[in-house]
Amino acid sequence: MTLPQHVAIIMDGNGRWAQLQGKGRVAGHRAGVQSVRDCVSGARELGIKALTLFAFSSENWLRPQEEVSVLMDLFMFVLTREVKKLHKNNIRFQMIGDKSRFSEKLQQKIVDAEQLTKNNDALVLSVAANYGGRWDISQATQKIAQLAVKGDINVADIDEHMLNQYINLSHLPDLDLLIRTGGDYRISNFLLWQAAYSEFFFTDRLWPDFNKEAFKGALASFSNRERRFGKTGEQVKAQ
Repeated sequence: MTLPQHVAIIMDGNGRWAQLQGKGRVAGHRAGVQSVRDCVSGARELGIKALTLFAFSSENWLRPQEEVSVLMDLFMFVLTREVKKLHKNNIRFQMIGDKSRFSEKLQQKIVDAEQLTKNNDALVLSVAANYGGRWDISQATQKIAQLAVKGDINVADIDEHMLNQYINLSHLPDLDLLIRTGGDYRISNFLLWQAAYSEFFFTDRLWPDFNKEAFKGALASFSNRERRFGKTGEQVKAQ
């Protein structure tokens, strides 16, 4: 089976899962933690190099305050309880997104987790929180514009390669596979730049039901696809 080197997941459906169980939406977020464990351990076992999870978008601040508060508490819990396990399994943790809106305590937890695991190389686990694809592109553009204003670069030097250097995850393999659970067929402002040539896998399974076997099923679907990158099918087969 041909495996992707970099997989990203939009973890959708926690609230609906909880409602089907007759519980509050918060219960769904807590239940979804086990699915995170399953996918991380599955990626580690299979030798996938990078796994990126969409945990909290820049638009999610619009949700009910109680739900947002619980999500922040859940981040703290996971960072406190799970990072040592990641470190033990040689997994590097990093968080991407605008961290400035988080509490100082949570920001410090993120720094501590990244520092503890920074030299691990079996798998890079990136968690996108307060992240948006348009924000990612705009912050990269601002950094390049500052270089141009200072005269460090010429405007004519700005191209896709330069912009890519300032986009999040540029140090990782290109995104091969983007998975979305929960039944919606959109990418919701996630990894807009990085997903340019990725394959997509959509499933009706709600995130708390997306276990290790479901993850492997998505990988199997990927392995059956022909990726042409602008070439013809005949050219790909000849290679």
